[in-house]
Amino acid sequence: MEARTLHLLEFPKVLRELSGFAVSEPGASACLELAPLATAEAVRSQLALLDQALRWVGESGFRLIAFPDFANFFPELDIAHRVLDLDALVALSLTLEQARHARDLLEPYRERGWNELFEAVAGAPWPQGSWGALKRCLDQDGRLKDESSPGLFSVRQEIRSIHQKCTKRVRDFVLEENISQYLQDEFITIASDRYVLPLKVNFKNRFPGIIHDYSQTGETCYFEPMFLVEINNTLQELKREERDEERKVFEYLTDLVRQERPGVAASYESLVQLDVLMAKARFADATGARALDIGPDKPARLLRARHPLLALSNPDTHPLDIKLQDGQLALVVSGGNAGGKTVCLKTVGLIALMAFSGLPVPVAEGSSLPLWTNIFVVLGDEQSLEEHVSTFTAQIQYIARVWDRVDDKTLFLLDEFGAGTDPTQGAALAQAVIDSLLERGATTFAATHFPALKAYALATERVRAASVLFDPATKKPLFRLAYDQVGASIALDVAREHGLPRAILSRAEQYLLLDGNDASAVLDRLNALAVRRERENDEIAAELAALRKKRAGLEASFEKERGRLVAEIRAQAQDVLREWKSERIGRKQALKKLAEARERLEPSQEPAVAVPSVFQWDDITIGSRVSYKAWNKTGKVLERDERKRQVKVDFSGVAMWVAFGELSQDGKAARKVEKAAAGTGGVAADLGYTPRIDLRGQRADEALSALAQFLDASLLRGASAVEIVHGRGTGALRREIHAFLRTAPGVASFTLATEEHGGDGMTEATLK
Repeated sequence: MEARTLHLLEFPKVLRELSGFAVSEPGASACLELAPLATAEAVRSQLALLDQALRWVGESGFRLIAFPDFANFFPELDIAHRVLDLDALVALSLTLEQARHARDLLEPYRERGWNELFEAVAGAPWPQGSWGALKRCLDQDGRLKDESSPGLFSVRQEIRSIHQKCTKRVRDFVLEENISQYLQDEFITIASDRYVLPLKVNFKNRFPGIIHDYSQTGETCYFEPMFLVEINNTLQELKREERDEERKVFEYLTDLVRQERPGVAASYESLVQLDVLMAKARFADATGARALDIGPDKPARLLRARHPLLALSNPDTHPLDIKLQDGQLALVVSGGNAGGKTVCLKTVGLIALMAFSGLPVPVAEGSSLPLWTNIFVVLGDEQSLEEHVSTFTAQIQYIARVWDRVDDKTLFLLDEFGAGTDPTQGAALAQAVIDSLLERGATTFAATHFPALKAYALATERVRAASVLFDPATKKPLFRLAYDQVGASIALDVAREHGLPRAILSRAEQYLLLDGNDASAVLDRLNALAVRRERENDEIAAELAALRKKRAGLEASFEKERGRLVAEIRAQAQDVLREWKSERIGRKQALKKLAEARERLEPSQEPAVAVPSVFQWDDITIGSRVSYKAWNKTGKVLERDERKRQVKVDFSGVAMWVAFGELSQDGKAARKVEKAAAGTGGVAADLGYTPRIDLRGQRADEALSALAQFLDASLLRGASAVEIVHGRGTGALRREIHAFLRTAPGVASFTLATEEHGGDGMTEATLK
């Protein structure tokens, strides 16, 4: 991408604004180095990385704090025997700590398939040795721990012993000599890296010793008594040993970092990249931006697009819908001055540059662009006084220079091309340039005042016309585009608005009438019609949005009420079931209470009318899916009993025989064959068949759990008996089932089936 294009479309300004959102200097520098990518895959990868980072930060709460610039850190490692100092090691420790925190927060999201984000944050090997050594050797205040090495621990212990020894000797000396009145403070201090006494100047010659320094006021001298000289000399030797031991630790840590340099560098780079991503996120929040859909077959379609710099400075910037239809490659925008034609072209170009650089752009959902690897711009005044060329000549020279690079992956922006020469010839040349761009498959956005070029836009295939709209009454720009029409230039109105003398305007109007080519009245009429159409579209869109909002509210209210009713019914049914299990009420009373609860929740205004079912017995085949409305479940057909007209259905592992009349197919209303019972509100009092459950092949705990649910459902539906298939086998499952049935509160009695019905492989139970 040419630097000239980036400059004319103000892409560097966008990067400077973006860098202001970074929290670190290296992050800000990385923002300034962003540039358009060459392939659609690379662009999509960057936009996917941005989307994943935004979702991760929103869910995990990760926040980045400032970290140092390591621009001069890694060159130090290239110098043999160069040792990193404490400040560099502390900075590295804090940086690695943030990188480790980011890795730890990202680990729970490994199953999301966020490959781009994982590669950016945790793609390189972690420098475990350097990280562990830094944590072990540095404390929270950035100082070297005593435990960093045995030698350092030993020498620091001796230094602390020296301090205690000095303190005791000084205390004894002050008491023996009774000189506390001579001291400025009653404690020892350090001057010139030696333990000294803060002695009043008037008494400095009372005792033998060495004066190292004076206070700023001159009233205190820092006095080293002779008895401390030897101890201080020993202290100096120990401090030299301490520095030697510290250097050994620094050398050790430096060697570790040098060995794991790729992992250290990758961790640092991951933080820089995260800083850039966070800056993009903040930029998106400030401008209402989003990731744009980029692809070779995507249409040029920008919905509610705003110029990024204008959106940053003014959130109320008027949005534009800038779009080409299928098969169209050129858009010619016409209309009056100051109506937004140039802003329209700049918006397309700058949004393209930003999107191709992996930046979010201020557009609405549904926007897209093809990937343009080259963007060429003829924008504004192209004249060069230094090269002695006019505006028109500069435009021609530029097009001639870049023409060989124009192809089907090119975007060309033409703002008032040909305006610096004879209008007739300039318009003809502009049409020829757009024709040639169409032949090469390039996409073109042009702004013009030429009537001939406006007519060309309306009449030429693959070219679309658009007009910037003005308020018909005030002639003020509305900053909107009306498509498939052209606009008047309203030069006289603009001149009048900006104070041109009335006499000049009157003469201009006379010349315009004499010329006979004024079509402004027709174009004004078109503008007024377009404005009215746009306002009607806005009203329709607002009404549609209101209806959608109302519908969403009604659906939410319905779901909430439905959930409440279902919860209430379930709670009442559970209460009845608990009373029945505790034998406080009988089966008929339980059914009556359920009927009353249903009648309260769903009062029937008129008797239910039976609706003939279209579901036939022949529709049931082995393996088909059927619905059992009594349990509100669907299951798979296992067997059919032609004689009894019953079907064996597998309900998620629980198999039972169900009468055909209780089934429906594909979610259709199930047919019910129930006896109407007086006062029951339509609740069945008798099933009219014997339910059966097949527990063969199940473990005892699974079988008993399924049996308990089966018995509860059968009792609530009014069954008087059930059949339990457990198979013969070793008899273990049969014994467990019989033991369960003996204590089941709803079972009156049970016995093995006759041989013709299964013998000791099935148990028949009578319910209370």
